[in-house]
Amino acid sequence: MVNKVIGYTAGVYDMFHIGHLNVIKNAKERCDFLIVGVSTDEVVELNKKKKPVIPFAERVAIVESIKYVDQVVPQERYDIEGKIETVKKYDINIMFVGSDWQGTEKWNMIEAELIKLGCKVVYLPHTDGISS
Repeated sequence: MVNKVIGYTAGVYDMFHIGHLNVIKNAKERCDFLIVGVSTDEVVELNKKKKPVIPFAERVAIVESIKYVDQVVPQERYDIEGKIETVKKYDINIMFVGSDWQGTEKWNMIEAELIKLGCKVVYLPHTDGISS
């Protein structure tokens, strides 16, 4: 039996745009099964200090309708512990992140922890001028 490569990416997906689609599509091309985390309204308000324009349930429905997405899950934390918990819970092999995070202190730390769990971090091209 061949093991499936399980990938994961996450975002707010408020006012879904081509940059979001590019990351999701590029991620799916690198794994067998793609799980997409959608940030809850509470986590967005806590971390970004603003309320999403589109409510969580509607953002989930939008992301679920994308053909590259195999499963949608709530993203309830942005911290290292939340990433570790997600990798363990869903048996994730690869975590996909926008290239704008590459080399940052936060993601260097996250990457070091995830590699211990056998999860590789892959940075995908950020869509300049549109992604936040």
